[in-house]
Amino acid sequence: MAAPVLTRIAVATAFAAVLSVTPVDIAGQTAPAKKPMPALAGGLPRLADGHPDLQGTYDLGTITPLERRAGTPLVLTDEEAAKLEAQVAKNYDKGNAQIAGDRAAPPKGGDGTPGPYGNVGGYNNFWLDPGSRYTVVDGRKRASLLIDPPDGRVPPLTDAARKRNASRTLRTTSDQVIREDDPGFEGADAYDDPEQRPLGERCIIGFSSTSGPPILPTYFYNNLHQIVQTRDTVLILTEMVHDARVVRMNAPHLPPTIRKWMGDSVGHWEGDTLVIDTTNFTDKTRFRGSSEALHTIERLTRVDAHTLRYQFTIDDASTWTKPWTAEYTWPETKDLMYEYACHEGNYAMGNILRGARLKEADEAKKTKQQ
Repeated sequence: MAAPVLTRIAVATAFAAVLSVTPVDIAGQTAPAKKPMPALAGGLPRLADGHPDLQGTYDLGTITPLERRAGTPLVLTDEEAAKLEAQVAKNYDKGNAQIAGDRAAPPKGGDGTPGPYGNVGGYNNFWLDPGSRYTVVDGRKRASLLIDPPDGRVPPLTDAARKRNASRTLRTTSDQVIREDDPGFEGADAYDDPEQRPLGERCIIGFSSTSGPPILPTYFYNNLHQIVQTRDTVLILTEMVHDARVVRMNAPHLPPTIRKWMGDSVGHWEGDTLVIDTTNFTDKTRFRGSSEALHTIERLTRVDAHTLRYQFTIDDASTWTKPWTAEYTWPETKDLMYEYACHEGNYAMGNILRGARLKEADEAKKTKQQ
C-alpha cells in the first residue's frame, strides 16, 4: 500500500502547488511567463532542467577506423560496407574456432601471428569484442571517424613535435593500443622504470584513448560507456580500466598549475548539444604524442531515442600543423557494465620488470663467458 499512498501524496502536493501559483507575485508585479523548452524530434526525453536526457549505456564498438586510406571517400556504399562487414565476420568466426586440446606447443616466444594460433597467451575471439559494423552517421556508413581534414588523415606533426616524440623516455601515450602479437623483448631501456610502460598496462587509463578525451573505440573489447547527468555535473564512466570522468557544467577551468590525466573538462549547452571543453592535460597523457597544451572540444547530441552523435575537435599547435575533427555515433545498449578490476590483479607489472632483470643477468653472463 505504500506506493498508492505516496502517489496520492505526490498528486495532492502538486495540485496544491499549482493552485498557489498566480501570475502576480507578492510585490504585485506580473511574473514573467516561462518559455517552454521545445520537445526534441520524436518526443525524446528531457530532464527537469529542460536539457536533453543523454543518460544511458552506449556500445562504442565499430570497425570504422580513425583514419582512412588516402584518396578514398568518407562514405561507403551499402554494397561496399556489406562486403567488408562480411569479411570481418568471417575472420572473427575463424578466430573464434575451438582450439584442439592435443595441439602441439607453439615455438618458443610464439610465431608472431595475432590471436591464439601460435601467439603464446593470446585469447581466442570468444573473449574479444572488436566491433562488427561501420558507424552510421546521417544514415550513411562512414569509412573513417575523421571528417576534417577532408582527406581523412590526421594532419602532419610539427617539427617541434617530431623532435619531442623522438625521445625514448616519452614512449607512453593514452591512445596506445592493446597488442595481439607478442612484441618480444623491447630493449633494456623499455623496462628500466614502471613509468615507461604503457598507461593501460599500468592501469592508469584505458588503452586506445577509450577514456578520452577524445573518446575512441578500443577495436578490441570493453567498449561500453555510461553517461549519468545532472544539472551541474555530467559523469562519463568508461568500462575499460573503469575510468570515471567528471564534467563540471558552466564552471571556470582549473588554474594552469593543476594538471590531470584526462584533463579538466567543463561543459555547457549550445541548444540541444552538450559541449565539453577540456584543457589542463598532464604531459604524461600525450594523446598521439600531443603536449600538455592539448585542447579538445567534444559535442554530444541525441539524434534519436537510442543514439548519440559524438564529435570532437583536437587542437594543439605545438603538435599538429592544424586542428582536426572526427565523429561517430554511440548506439545505446542494454548490456550491463561490469567492474574492470585492473590494478587489483595487475601481477604482470612486477613480473615484466623481474623478467627484464633476469634477461639482463643472462645476457651479462653470456658476455662474461665469451
